[in-house]
Amino acid sequence: MLKQSFSGNLIEAGCDEAGRGCLAGPVFAASVILPHDYKCDLINDSKKLNEKQRFELRDIIQRDALAWAIATADNTEIDQINILNASILSMQRAVEKLQLIPQLLLIDGNRFKKFKEIPHQCVIKGDAIFMSIAAASILAKTYRDDFMHKIHLENPNYSWNKNKGYPTLEHKRAIKKFGVTKYHRLTFNMTEQTKLDL
Repeated sequence: MLKQSFSGNLIEAGCDEAGRGCLAGPVFAASVILPHDYKCDLINDSKKLNEKQRFELRDIIQRDALAWAIATADNTEIDQINILNASILSMQRAVEKLQLIPQLLLIDGNRFKKFKEIPHQCVIKGDAIFMSIAAASILAKTYRDDFMHKIHLENPNYSWNKNKGYPTLEHKRAIKKFGVTKYHRLTFNMTEQTKLDL
């Protein structure tokens, strides 16, 4: 079972995002506050779960969490401020929407910007270590998948129902053949996309 807490006594919100490496669609973020003594052997890094498991766990997490929230930054914002900054912004937006104010933010990854006066702790591969971050990863991933299925119906040529906007060969061939849509990110330079705007 993943770790229940970083601090042991603070109200902790796990934060994670989904869709950073995509060519299309928003980046989705989630923030989740679980009860202190919460136990669930099934919760894990969303990448280690299959789709059925993720959606089943989404219902469990939403039922059991003290608070949870979803937020996004769309492809236009990603193009304006880059994917790293958009990922951080979407996590901050998710924290802002929580019905309970956290005393500590547990952030998946190694980069974040101070949000209000709430202390934060970055944890590399945190979604495989802390339950609250793993729960956030599951919510972010499933809500983003739902969105990509929805916009796939508008744009079936790109197979977003399967690739979810990631740069698969099929997706790249579709861009070459049909061009870009209003959902595509137009900034593909990864050096610029990983600069932190301080």
